[in-house]
Amino acid sequence: MERKKELKQQFKEAKIEAGVYQIRNLENDKVYISSTRNFKTLTGKKFSLEMGTETNKALQKEWNTYGKEAFAFEILETLKDDNGNIDKKYALIKLLEKWMDQIKPFGEKGYH
Repeated sequence: MERKKELKQQFKEAKIEAGVYQIRNLENDKVYISSTRNFKTLTGKKFSLEMGTETNKALQKEWNTYGKEAFAFEILETLKDDNGNIDKKYALIKLLEKWMDQIKPFGEKGYH
């Protein structure tokens, strides 16, 4: 029981990191880019793909075709938190725009 309490406390104290990530198809190098307020939520993204409920139909179709082994989840950039003095929502939007402009994951290059 003590171990369970320790694990709960560690979870509560764990730093929440926000930022931009990509899901890259290792077979054809197509990418899906998105942002999250908490990188821990990527587990849920993987789960939705495994369950076949991902809203991005092109990504879901290729996940089904190639299998989960053909995809890599990669953090592109972690949002820098200047002691909580930033508007995270706005900062994430700007960070996502930067990566979308840089990688251009459209058409044959991505799932957008």
